[in-house]
Amino acid sequence: MMAEDGISDFGFAKRKAARQLGASDTDSLPNNAEIEAELRAWQALYQDEEQAERLLEMRRAAVGVMRLLDEFRPYLTGGALDGTAGRYTEVDIELFPESAKEVEIFFLNQDIAYEHREPRRPAPHAPEAILSFDWEQVPIRLSIYPADSERSNRRHAERARLPAVEALLAAGGSETAAEPVR
Repeated sequence: MMAEDGISDFGFAKRKAARQLGASDTDSLPNNAEIEAELRAWQALYQDEEQAERLLEMRRAAVGVMRLLDEFRPYLTGGALDGTAGRYTEVDIELFPESAKEVEIFFLNQDIAYEHREPRRPAPHAPEAILSFDWEQVPIRLSIYPADSERSNRRHAERARLPAVEALLAAGGSETAAEPVR
């Protein structure tokens, strides 16, 4: 589902798989690291060249967006950073502005069309807003968090600032992030 259907939410994919399999014991489901390892193996078998090209394209787009939005303290996260991005994956970028409205006003002033989405479900560390748009035909999803949450360790997720993403591109673009960059 994650490789072929573009599902990027591990929890959602697990719940959907459990329902499809009729499994009621969710304790026996694989953890995220196990899923990520299998996703990489599947991509190596079935999408090797396509996936590497797509990853390079996504990271180039991420660099462009991160440069544009530098004042809002952007971080690249998700599949474009960790190397598991597939055919339908959006580039995930987290922003930490003083106000989510600042970002929307910036987009309006730059004449950039975007879609405003509400976070899926309320949670303690959910973004205030999500903006989606295309950058050079690459789908981008911006998750906007309060400025004071930049240093919090919300999900133990890897994230990288612009210099780290540029370093990945300079190294060939299709490598995976070796370790979390905060």
